[in-house]
Amino acid sequence: MRTGIILAIGGLAFLAGCGNQGDKAANVPVKPKVKGPAYHIAFDTKATKPNSAGVTIPAIKYTADPDGLEKRAVLVVRFDASAATKNEPMMNQMIMFPVDIAGTEGTLPADYMDSADKDLSRFLGTYCVKGKIKISAALARSSLSRQAGEADVDAKRLSDWLPVEVVFKNPHPKC
Repeated sequence: MRTGIILAIGGLAFLAGCGNQGDKAANVPVKPKVKGPAYHIAFDTKATKPNSAGVTIPAIKYTADPDGLEKRAVLVVRFDASAATKNEPMMNQMIMFPVDIAGTEGTLPADYMDSADKDLSRFLGTYCVKGKIKISAALARSSLSRQAGEADVDAKRLSDWLPVEVVFKNPHPKC
């Protein structure tokens, strides 16, 4: 009898320790469907038309993870400062103003890219840059300040950096 009671108590303890299996499944962390950044960007492969600004950044296409959609973003452009001919400290990144982005796929608007070309041309012209320049582009959250540092850009970045080489012909040479 004593053995039967001990077994009964042990069995109840075992069953009570197992708990409801449905509850345990809810505690398992869910892995994200897409690994990496919320947005993936690519340069358009079509030939780019020369811009009167002196530099043309190829059109940027984006694809988004549906769970990480944003309504607005900014384009961040970093460039190789070693091409500068002026011997003074140079900023090596440009943060554009926010632009509306809709849906899981699309292309940044042409007028936005034209504005980016003009801003980059002014930037490069100020530092007397000439010829081929290596640049990298990325999308970031629209709340990013235009004077943000590298750490802020990395914290709010929505895509990986996408490198490309562009040619700059200064339309107003002063160097």
